[in-house]
Amino acid sequence: MFRRFLPKNTDFFDYLEQHSNLIIETCKELHKMSSDKPDVVASAARIKEIEQQADVITHKCTEDLLKTFITPIDRSDILALIKRMDDIIDFIFASTSRMDLYEIRELKPEAKELSAIILASAEKIHQAISGLRNMKHAAEIKEICIQIHHLEDHADGLFRNAIVNLFRQEEQPIQVIKWKEILERLEKATDRCDDVANILEKVIIEST
Repeated sequence: MFRRFLPKNTDFFDYLEQHSNLIIETCKELHKMSSDKPDVVASAARIKEIEQQADVITHKCTEDLLKTFITPIDRSDILALIKRMDDIIDFIFASTSRMDLYEIRELKPEAKELSAIILASAEKIHQAISGLRNMKHAAEIKEICIQIHHLEDHADGLFRNAIVNLFRQEEQPIQVIKWKEILERLEKATDRCDDVANILEKVIIEST
């Protein structure tokens, strides 16, 4: 009867690292859409596949948290990390699926810039997650989190300017609606990257 309270061999860091790899893959696929001749349909389809893989990892991690008594870091932090990381992919998927739905075949310059920021943030998240196994990397992780915050600040300014330009320059109301939806979801992805950095900072404070 006490078996369910015994430590499990679940590697939660492995779940986080697997998921961060999928974030990188998603962001690279998104960034492909910034090329001169992007295949938006193919990239959107690939991102949908990755999003489904990420959901499986998130579900497994959540299930194992319920079954495991001892975790390497606070279970609430593991849950928050995997959920916010999954949100990054979800918002990118929400954006690219709309590009496909609205038959958009070329990204606006602001969307390209946001995709570059998201990719840079994803690479830093992957670097930070990979360092969680050993708290000797605490100072490095903290510095990475600061860099992610700076990227999110830049994305906020870029998003505001993008919306202003959209309403000033776009003559077709339907295009305003379409692009506002797309840009909002890309910006939300940068917000979730910032959330991940906040959680990582909390983990570092509690573990050192």
